[in-house]
Amino acid sequence: MTSPVAPADAVPSGVPPEPLSPHAPLPPRKVIRSWLMPLSERSTPRALLLFALDASLFVAALAALVMASHWLAKIALGILAGVLIARLFILGHDACHQSLTPRRGLNKWLGRIAFLPSLTPYSLWEVGHNVVHHGYTNLKGFDFVWAPYSMQEYAALPWWRRALERLYRNGLGAGLYYLIEIWWLKLFFPSRRQMATRRRIFLADCLLVAGFAALWIGALAWLAMATQQSVALLVAAGFGVPFLVWNATVGFVLYVHHTHESVAWYDSKAMWARAQPFVSTTVHLRFRHGVGTLLHHIMEHTAHHVDMSVPLYRLKRAQALLERALPGRIVVQNFSWRWYFDTARRCKLYDFQALCWTDFRGRRTTAPSPVPA
Repeated sequence: MTSPVAPADAVPSGVPPEPLSPHAPLPPRKVIRSWLMPLSERSTPRALLLFALDASLFVAALAALVMASHWLAKIALGILAGVLIARLFILGHDACHQSLTPRRGLNKWLGRIAFLPSLTPYSLWEVGHNVVHHGYTNLKGFDFVWAPYSMQEYAALPWWRRALERLYRNGLGAGLYYLIEIWWLKLFFPSRRQMATRRRIFLADCLLVAGFAALWIGALAWLAMATQQSVALLVAAGFGVPFLVWNATVGFVLYVHHTHESVAWYDSKAMWARAQPFVSTTVHLRFRHGVGTLLHHIMEHTAHHVDMSVPLYRLKRAQALLERALPGRIVVQNFSWRWYFDTARRCKLYDFQALCWTDFRGRRTTAPSPVPA
């Protein structure tokens, strides 16, 4: 007599199963997270080393920028500083999830410090990202990050906002999107319309990053005068360029994490819940030439959404484990500029009834996603 097959959620905690059939029911999130438990161990020394490395490189890039004699060298070093801001931000992002070190208080302070060069108020990011984005990923009306309009919503926008949406989604506007729609409107002294909840810590964190920006710009201006350089050039290269590069980087990363022909958006909470969004609504984007390592493995994004407690230095292993255990369930995309601009060309608006992307005229450009059972 054959023994009955154990259900998928009967897998012992911490033990990943044999590869699950793409047609079998997906195990509950708590079961999938249990497979990643051995990879959720956090290391304070490792976190401090990463923070010290990236902070030192950022300061060194700015120092070299001040000392560089040619304006092109200053611009190049400003671009490098922008990339280093992104690396520091990713460390702060982990700290905000309490996954950087096992010490809660240390995470809060490391996160605030790591967020300073990107001018990100820690507590506001914590609410918008940890609570809203991770709690309701790709649910329209809740998750606001790169949430697409429907054809009807787009048609109802004023002309200038339609023009802005076209600019955001042309493949080159990701940085502008983040700068305006996320940082300016929702993070940097947000209005009551954008953030109805008012807390003293929100204001304190906004004042903290504003003060840091003033010190940063002031120091560059003082150094320019002390070394008989152009104040405008040094401030532009040492503050403006890094900040714009940072915005372009984070805007791009957020876009490719959740915009893909195989990734659905939902305007029904019941349908969204049935879609098991912690697995289905994000993309593992694979790069060559060490780009994934440069960005602290944040592109191993499915593992991060399944279990936010996995630290960035273990995400690569966690992602590989999930892809072995859940073949055919996870969206994996090899990056190329051809793919990226093709995605930007096709993914303009979203048809929430057909579960597919459309162009700005409402014409379908992707195959409909399966309706969650």
